[in-house]
Amino acid sequence: MATIEMTYRDAISKVLAEEIEHDENVLIMGEDIGRYQGTFRVTQGMFEKYGGKRILDTPITEAGFTGIAIGAAMVGLRPVVEMMTMSFSILAMDQIINHAAKIHYMTGGQAKVPLVVRGPGGAAKQLSAQHTHCLEGWYAHAPGLKVVAPATAVDAYGMLRTAIRDDNPVIFTENPGLYTIKGEIPDDKDFSIPFGKAQILHEGNDVSLIGYSRMTQVNLAAAEALEKDGISAEVVDVRSLSPLDMTTINASVAKTHRAVVVYEDWKFGGFGGEIAARIGEESFDELDAPVVRCGGLNVPTPYARNLELECIPDVDDVIAAVRKLS
Repeated sequence: MATIEMTYRDAISKVLAEEIEHDENVLIMGEDIGRYQGTFRVTQGMFEKYGGKRILDTPITEAGFTGIAIGAAMVGLRPVVEMMTMSFSILAMDQIINHAAKIHYMTGGQAKVPLVVRGPGGAAKQLSAQHTHCLEGWYAHAPGLKVVAPATAVDAYGMLRTAIRDDNPVIFTENPGLYTIKGEIPDDKDFSIPFGKAQILHEGNDVSLIGYSRMTQVNLAAAEALEKDGISAEVVDVRSLSPLDMTTINASVAKTHRAVVVYEDWKFGGFGGEIAARIGEESFDELDAPVVRCGGLNVPTPYARNLELECIPDVDDVIAAVRKLS
C-alpha cells in the first residue's frame, strides 16, 4: 500500500476532510474552527472549502454546542465537536457524561449518539493550570463512552476514522506535543484502526513500559536510552483506554516480568493506576517486582516553564522508575 508522510496534525485534518466528503452527515463544530482556522490549525482551509453548514463556528459555550451536537447525533448526523482544549470539556461534562454516554442505554437502544469529542489534551507549552488537564481517564471511567488517545500519526489517522463512523460517543484526545511529529499514513480513504487493541512498538525482554498518547513517545525514547545500559525495554502503546486491551498488556508482562505504567495525568487517581491494578489482579504470578507508576506531580500545572517541566514525566523519570525494579 502506498503511504504519505505527514504530521500528526495533518493526519487528523486529512481524515476529517475525507470523512466530510465521504458522508454528508459529518460536520465539525467548535470555537474558532472556521474563519480563524482553529487554534492548532487542524481545520485550516476547511471553512473556505466546505462552508458554514459543515464547519460551524460556535459561541464560547461548551455545554451549549455539545448539547446541540448530541441532539444532532440522535437524529442522524455525525457531529465532530472540537474542544479548543480538552480542559474546556469540563464545562460540557454534564452533557457528555449524563446525556451522550447514557442515552443509548436509557432509551433501550432506540437512540444512538454517533458523536466525536476531540481536541488537544494534556500539557502544551506554558498554558498553565486551567489548560493542562489530562481528562481521558475521567471519561474512561464513564460507561457508554469510548476513549482513545493515539500516539502516532498513523494511529491518529486510522482511529479518528473509526471514531467518526462509530455509532457510539467517542472521546478522542490529542496531546498538543504530538501535533508536529511525522509518520507514514496509508494512502487509503477507508483505512481505519479498531478500538480495543494495544500494540507493541518496541520489543524487549526486561521490563514493559506501558503508556498512551505522548507518553508512548517518551517511553520509546526511554527504551532507546535504557538499551545503551543493557536493559531491554518493551514499549506497549495502549492507545485505546475504553475498550482496554489487557490481553496485549498482560502478554508483555508475562514476557518481561516487570512493568512501569507511564501517564501524563496526575499520578494520584490517574488512569495509569487502573492499568497497574489490572496487571496486579491478572498477572500477579508473572511479576518479579511490584508494578511501578510514573505519573505527573499532584499539583496544578505551573506557568513557569522550568516548573512545568518538573510536573510532567520525562525520559529521566521513566529510567528512574525502571531502576526501582532492579
